Amino acid sequence: MKKLYILGVLGLALLMNGCQDKAVTPEQLPDNIKVFLEQTFPGKPITYIEKELELTGNQFDVVLSDGTRVEFDTDKVWNKVEGTINSPVPTVLIPPAVLTHIQTNYPDALIIKIDMENYGCEVELANGLELKFNKQGALMEVDD
Repeated sequence: MKKLYILGVLGLALLMNGCQDKAVTPEQLPDNIKVFLEQTFPGKPITYIEKELELTGNQFDVVLSDGTRVEFDTDKVWNKVEGTINSPVPTVLIPPAVLTHIQTNYPDALIIKIDMENYGCEVELANGLELKFNKQGALMEVDD
């Protein structure tokens, strides 16, 4: 029994050692990620890509020339975009109900971050407010 435990611990250690991050080139990105980036962020070349090896697959973190950071999950779908004041998150990525709420209640605010979660999404505005919305786009929480 003790040998089985030791083998299990060693196997897990070896497996976790293989789950390391490494830089990759744009050519190594999956095609659907390349198309998404070209269509959503036209004219913004990729400056850095990190491939994260997870137990369930590969995740990718992409940094664009304007400082925008886009994270893709193991299904190769974006789940987080961090822009800047000079390059806010494209409105096409914001769920319609969330975008309407923000445009109505914070008409001059720029959305500089969106993080898709199981419950819905969290957005950060350039004025420092963080807003959490459920999947239906209803506001759940405001954090300043």
